[in-house]
Amino acid sequence: MTDKDTADEQPVNDESAGAEDLPADDLVTTRHSITVKRRKLNYTATAGRVVLRQEVLTDGKFDGHLPKAEVFVTAYTLDGADPSRRPVTFAFNGGPGSSSVWLHLGLLGPRRVVSGDAGAPVPPPYDLVDNAETLLTHSDLVFIDPVSTGYSRAVKGEKPGAYHGFQGDLESVGEVIRLWTSRNGRWMSPKFLAGESYGTLRAAGLAEHLQSRYGMYLNGLMLISSVLDFTTLDFSDNNDVPHTLFLPTYAAIAHYHGLHGDRSLEDVLADAEDFASRDYPWALARGNRLSAEERAGAVARLAALTGLSEDYVDRVDLRVEHVRFFTELLRSRRLVVGRLDSRFTGPEHDHGREHFSQDPSYAAILGPYTAALNHYVRVDLGYENDLPYEILTGNVRPWSYKEFEGAHVSVADKLATAMRANPHLKVHIAYGHYDGATPYYAAEHVVAHLRIPQELHDNIESAYYPAGHMMYVHEPSRVRQSKDLADFVQASSNR
Repeated sequence: MTDKDTADEQPVNDESAGAEDLPADDLVTTRHSITVKRRKLNYTATAGRVVLRQEVLTDGKFDGHLPKAEVFVTAYTLDGADPSRRPVTFAFNGGPGSSSVWLHLGLLGPRRVVSGDAGAPVPPPYDLVDNAETLLTHSDLVFIDPVSTGYSRAVKGEKPGAYHGFQGDLESVGEVIRLWTSRNGRWMSPKFLAGESYGTLRAAGLAEHLQSRYGMYLNGLMLISSVLDFTTLDFSDNNDVPHTLFLPTYAAIAHYHGLHGDRSLEDVLADAEDFASRDYPWALARGNRLSAEERAGAVARLAALTGLSEDYVDRVDLRVEHVRFFTELLRSRRLVVGRLDSRFTGPEHDHGREHFSQDPSYAAILGPYTAALNHYVRVDLGYENDLPYEILTGNVRPWSYKEFEGAHVSVADKLATAMRANPHLKVHIAYGHYDGATPYYAAEHVVAHLRIPQELHDNIESAYYPAGHMMYVHEPSRVRQSKDLADFVQASSNR
């Protein structure tokens, strides 16, 4: 239910207010209610763009706070709650180039889109329903769209490329969090970050950045479909790491599509993890030093686990790249499997190609989420903007990793630093067994190598779901994940 009485919020402490040629916050508030387990929750939604400003020095002299970017934010706060005790969760997706629509309307927010699932897509027009499992029951929510995603843009005269990179993105999202926390009097609230995919790399980096830059210590991180070290995903020459770490996911996908007979998923995964942790890395490291018998044994076992033919495994030299796997696995059925969620399948126009032309799992959910957001933000939240809402844009490319020049992109060290400095920081990691973008075994590998005292590993909890990258597309997983995150927030709020 929605109260349509809306009001534009005025900028707070904005030295440029009244200057017609400078941008100003354009926030709109609406009031709503939702019934959760027969309890009516009244809440306030605030949607709009917040102007980010930069302190400028000219010839060593302070020259003002100049506007640099306008970042779209959607915030939900529970009416009547004590702000000093009420947790707040800042949420974002990844990409880079993704808006926060997926976590917003798929899992955490008070409204959710009905998008269908693998084998059961829903036709347009789509539907929005109340989300009875919303995290709003236990935490206020702030969804952030990084610059150039959603309605977020650089201001007139500024180059958006300054935000299209690891550090610029980190600092701008961190500034949004600082501003919202300060303007809403929430420094004493338990604070959480929820990130998905590249958003997990951002969240881990932000945990350290918020501590070192602003002295803002967090209660917890929710890392959904985690990637903290790109070494584990980089299928480049002379990097055998991803080949071993993707193997258990390949095996899970093959099992889902009926290529492991009547074996249980648990049995298949245990077999795949055993091979991936011992004999497979050894075989790859041996190269042409493998005997013919050793190579034949490795080929046979890898083929049996992945569901691929021994001939194919031999032809790719025991190294199965992930998009080639998605294209090859069901070639005999003239289908490809999804990368984001390999439960989804789709046809190809050319059944001899090496790499599929599109990810059928992304194609299946893009329409529902896009339609739902564009309807919801105007009709329910009362925010109007004629810019296209960028769901997942390539306009952020090329993405800069200049801070990692000569090194692999990794924030494992930043997460470890944050945890050592703040031993109360808790981490929840959510894995999808059929996630072909950020495989669970790769994320486990990074966590196992975090440079933290052994006792701090007790601060990390894991949850596994029989679904893909956006595991909440799978309805049973969505319901269970919602409970898992609610339990994590409640247990980590230290109240």
